[in-house]
Amino acid sequence: MKKYILKRLLLIIPTMLGITLITYGMIRSAPGDYTTLSLGMDSALKTGSFAKEIIEQEKKLFGLDKPIYVGYVDWLKNTITGDWGRSRKDGRPVTTRIAEALPITLALNVISMIIIYIISIPMGILSAVKKDSAFDRGSSLALFILYSLPAFWVGLLLLLYLSSGEYLNLFPLGGKSSDWAAQASVMPWLLDRAWHLVLPVVTLTYGGFAFLARYTRANMLEVINQQYIMTARAKGLSERKVVYTHAFRNSLIPLITLMATLLPGLLGGSVIVEKIFSVPGMGMLAFEAILSRDIPVIMAIETIAALLTLAGILIADLTYALVDPRIRLEAKI
Repeated sequence: MKKYILKRLLLIIPTMLGITLITYGMIRSAPGDYTTLSLGMDSALKTGSFAKEIIEQEKKLFGLDKPIYVGYVDWLKNTITGDWGRSRKDGRPVTTRIAEALPITLALNVISMIIIYIISIPMGILSAVKKDSAFDRGSSLALFILYSLPAFWVGLLLLLYLSSGEYLNLFPLGGKSSDWAAQASVMPWLLDRAWHLVLPVVTLTYGGFAFLARYTRANMLEVINQQYIMTARAKGLSERKVVYTHAFRNSLIPLITLMATLLPGLLGGSVIVEKIFSVPGMGMLAFEAILSRDIPVIMAIETIAALLTLAGILIADLTYALVDPRIRLEAKI
């Protein structure tokens, strides 16, 4: 086990180098001049000597006057030392901008994923056990209806009917906290933050029920008709033990593979939901960085996302061996 983990950790280094090199090369090679676009000057001003001087200074400041491979090496050296650089949008350190956006995105996605898994997995198991029953058909219809509703449409409807004041005024229109929350004590601050998160969490959550519930149902149906399940029932084991100890455990492998995407998913957030509810999270930060060609921010987010993806895959591989003892991480010689 230790040898396998060490080998996988060592493989992360060249993988990360390849991902970051490709990302940096794509950003630098994309059409358009980053500095000219960020300055937002019209064509008449761009031709002046003063404008050209500003452009050249901007390029030199962010290393855009160097070849791509030289710029990548400089970025890599700074990253290894913990320096992500400064945002081109406002000049603040990239770490500061990420530190501001990450907590709200983590809160949104962690709460949403917990709710989805707590509800969807038991629902999928029950649907498989009671296949073709009224519950199975009714839950499938309800879940697919929810899955077909666009998130932006649901978000706007929630704002219209529950926040605008035209019908009800139960929740705030957007943002992550009220103006008075900064001076509030811990408990009022938490309640205010939870109050602001209700509608975004609902918008993020409802669509995930159908996919995970039906995915769990399909995996359970593949297992529940196997010979060893019939043998467990014939031995007189309770239905609960047969379903959860034998059937569900052996259907976990595909679910674990799906769970490997949870870590990068926590970082990415949802651009649509964050935009509708004016939530300054990681999704909006990445979207704005791409629009403004903010290379330091884009590279920082991409690097963190790549690390989380590789960590998720490694954790999933290790979990396979815990769930199914027949799976060996290292081949016997």
